[in-house]
This record gives sequence, structure tokens and C-alpha cells, in this order.
Amino acid sequence: MENTPSPIEQLRAQVRQLWEELSPAERSVCHYLISASPEQILFASAQELGSATGTSNATVVRTMQRLGFGGLPGLKRALAAEFTSAVAPDIRLKQRISHVGQDLSGIWERVFDEARERIEHCSRLLDAEAFKKAVELLVNAPGVFVYGAGASEPAAHHLALKLNRRGHRARAVSATGFTLADDLLGLAHGEALVIFQPARRLKEITVLIDRAHAVGAGIVLISDELVGPFADRVDAVLAAPHTPTGITAEPLTGIIVADALLLALDSLDESRSVEHSHQLSALREQLLGPRPTGR
Repeated sequence: MENTPSPIEQLRAQVRQLWEELSPAERSVCHYLISASPEQILFASAQELGSATGTSNATVVRTMQRLGFGGLPGLKRALAAEFTSAVAPDIRLKQRISHVGQDLSGIWERVFDEARERIEHCSRLLDAEAFKKAVELLVNAPGVFVYGAGASEPAAHHLALKLNRRGHRARAVSATGFTLADDLLGLAHGEALVIFQPARRLKEITVLIDRAHAVGAGIVLISDELVGPFADRVDAVLAAPHTPTGITAEPLTGIIVADALLLALDSLDESRSVEHSHQLSALREQLLGPRPTGR
């Protein structure tokens, strides 16, 4: 059986195939990419690659799209998959620290550069039909079961909290192993199951989907992989690209996707959202008590 080519080998093959169609600026970007190490590409921003190739960050992004990666984050994700499986976490951390150096303003820019790249990449991966289906499942569901374990837990809790504030009954679950069974008993027919899929594969995701099918619950998967192993077993898949470097938090894009779902729900059921917002404000006022009056 032939070995699957590495991401770098795939990149070089794609460059060879498209070379005659590329502009001089795009060729400059490609020449740098095929000669650089995976680590150099992984930790570089589009602006840095533009400077290194005498082009611009827009040219770098356009070149990545021409090569079939959807943008620089797409190439980084492909490189990161092999890099993280071959290099121990402590070594990756050392390399990350070494690459960013001790320039504090540079570190600040590095974090915002990656966050911006991930968010823009996430926006480009929108599947309008999948988004519509996900919103329909949530707005019509008598209850929402939101699952997120490990690094995905903050996004799950964020979505469940905001759903409840809008009058949609929701609960966030992050249990793994045997303790998840108790939560699964509560998943009911007609409810919506929203799964924030973490970077590592969990058996719990398979069990969650099996249980949803068994009881007749709709399933929304928010994942780094649009065509992963669960894509054909759920009702809607929404893209939330993970960090390729570890510089920004894994749940960043998941939280933004959750916010998009919440705003869509507000637009479809404005009266419920407004009424529950009013009730929430009233309850907060009661808890704060009367304001002190000035003398």
C-alpha cells in the first residue's frame, strides 16, 4: 500500500501542477513555501509571509486559495495535523516560545494575527444551508442539549447560558466516561443536540450521536472538519477551525459560531428574546436591591 503524501509533499505537487497559471507574485509565495520548513510556515502570519516574499498578505491569502487550501489557516491546519502527532507537546511549546521571542508588542500582534486569520477562515467556510438547518432545529426544539468536553467546554457553556437567557431551555454537559450516561438519559425526542467537537477524537461523540438517533433528537455538529467521520450522521455541520499553533484558544471560533446562531434565533423569535431579556433585567434589579440615595 502506498504511503499518503505529507502536507508539504502535497503542497509541492500542487505548486508544480499550477505553476504556469500563477502570477509572478504568487510564484514568489510558492517558491518560499516549498523551501521553508513546516515550522516556519506554521508560526508565520500572512503579513510576515508577504514581507518574506516581497508581496503582500492579500497575495499570500490569494495564493493559498489558488492552491486549494482556502487560505493560510487551511495550509496551517494540514501542516499542524502531522506536526502535532510527530512532536511532543512540550517541544511544540518550546518551538512556539522560540518563534515569538520576547518582543511584547510582537507577541500582542501575533495573537491578534492568528485570531483574525481563524475568524476570517471560519467566515469563508460558511455553509448557508447548514446554518439555516441548525437555526431551524434550535428554534423549534423543546430543549437543547449542548455538549463540549475539554477545550470545547467554554463554548458549550456559553451557548447554553445565552439560550436560556432567550427563553430556550438548554443545558450544557461536559462529562466524559461513565458519568455521561446519566446526562444522556435526559436527551428526549424532538430536542436538539449541539456538539462542539474537540480537536482530539472522543468516543463520547459517537455515543452522543447514537443516542440522539435512538430517541429522535436533531443534531448540530460544530467542528473543525466539515467532511469528517460524523458529517453524514448529523443534520447540520458548522465549521469552527481549531488553532493550528496553540497561540489562540481552541474554542474561539466555536464561541463566534454560537453567537451567530443566537443572533439568528433572536431574529426569528424576537418577542421571546425581548421578553426574557426584560425578565432577566428585572430579576437582576431585585437581586441588586434598591440603589442608595444620596444625602
